[in-house]
Amino acid sequence: MFFVFEGLDGCGKSTLIGNYKAYLESLGRQVYVTREPGGTPLGEELRSTLLTIKKNADFKISPRAELLLYEASRAQHVDQVILPKIKSGITVLCDRFTASSVAFQAGGRTLKLEDVDWLNNFATFECKPVKQIFIDLNYSECQKRKSGMNQALDRLESEAADFHNKVYQSYKDQVQKNPKDWLVLDGRLSPDELLKSLISNLSQLDK
Repeated sequence: MFFVFEGLDGCGKSTLIGNYKAYLESLGRQVYVTREPGGTPLGEELRSTLLTIKKNADFKISPRAELLLYEASRAQHVDQVILPKIKSGITVLCDRFTASSVAFQAGGRTLKLEDVDWLNNFATFECKPVKQIFIDLNYSECQKRKSGMNQALDRLESEAADFHNKVYQSYKDQVQKNPKDWLVLDGRLSPDELLKSLISNLSQLDK
């Protein structure tokens, strides 16, 4: 099975993924955790390029180039990791996937949605998750959480509030457009409550 976790930075994705992995492994499942951009040697190189803030003021990534770099990372990820793991019976938990490109590049960068959709389909060879889990926590709440972490911001995290609000709205729009593809969890819940909610909802897939 293949599950994708989506949401704004600081919503609790990483914690939930780690907790759900531990839960599945306690049931005897084989689980593989991966992320985007990244997941492969090529993907990690592209991740560094995409997210590191460069001191060189002339180093800029145009919105279209940014999208293409994300899709290159995704194509390699699907071919080298995701599809082989799924075919071997391993449950794959992925931190971000195609919905992130819709949210960040179509929503935040305002690129054409049809272009992002086409490139997503091309990069994934129509590999789709069983369910996309959206941790619903708005930008201001995510910022409150991150303020206590004392971590340096990456290139995308450094974008203005308006950008992140557009990203958040894009996620909400995606859920509304295809509700059957999504499981929406309340990001205000504690990590334990979030895990219980996830398990309760996803357990229906095994029946």
